[in-house]
Amino acid sequence: MTSGNTVVIEDREISGPHGPIAIRVYRPEGVPLGGLVWLHGGAFVSGDLDMPESDWVARGFAGDGRVVVAVDYRLAPPPASWLAYMPDPGGTSRFPVASEEVAAAFRWASESFESVPHDRWALGGASAGANLAAGATLRLQDEGGTSPSAVLLAYPLVHAALPTMAEELEAKCSALTPPGGFASEIVDEMNLNYAGNVENLSDRYAFPGGHELIGFPPTIIVNSDSDSLRASGDLFASELIRAGVDVSVSREPGTLHGHLNEPETTGAQRTLARLIRWLRP
Repeated sequence: MTSGNTVVIEDREISGPHGPIAIRVYRPEGVPLGGLVWLHGGAFVSGDLDMPESDWVARGFAGDGRVVVAVDYRLAPPPASWLAYMPDPGGTSRFPVASEEVAAAFRWASESFESVPHDRWALGGASAGANLAAGATLRLQDEGGTSPSAVLLAYPLVHAALPTMAEELEAKCSALTPPGGFASEIVDEMNLNYAGNVENLSDRYAFPGGHELIGFPPTIIVNSDSDSLRASGDLFASELIRAGVDVSVSREPGTLHGHLNEPETTGAQRTLARLIRWLRP
């Protein structure tokens, strides 16, 4: 996807509740349409501001005329069983650190750009970043003050345990070679690793799915197609609808989890275009 506007990009740090937070600001030319705080994924243990799911997505929104603040939130250490195939990226912070940092970054963004009104800031992310966006939205609403005007969730995992997959989804994941998607036991391990303890798994800021959602902002959810985590995105959409929230939910055909990290693919380009169109005034 090509940008329609010149975009000025700046790396900087802001103050946060657990020390400085690295951010990357994308400013379009002219008067912006609004603002977006965006969060990359990475199973809560990896990812950075340079990955396409962060940088390419942010450039797309900024090219459409929106100020974007991408947040390099602190990561958790990977589970011990993952170290055999995943180098330790050096994360040390479990819940609620990243959640509190996202809320702090959103407050900073909504107060720091005269060209964007306080009530024109959206919050969004992909995968683990989508979880953080949903949880921080509840945190910001409970704390009072400015909260997101809209929420954008790409292939989110927002439940403490993987919901039951529909037969159609289970068949798609089983048909992949090797079988695709995240098995329920891997989701359990990942979520407990992020939460830090069993008690935090039931915290609504850690995993918003299954909790009270009345008053949640208008939300768009775009799921990957052959992705077991689609069960969480679909269920969360149903929960939002039951709470009276304005929701758009869809799945991107022919895609696997994390498809925004493949900007050269049609699926990634369609998903980004869909998110951008939905957020336009």
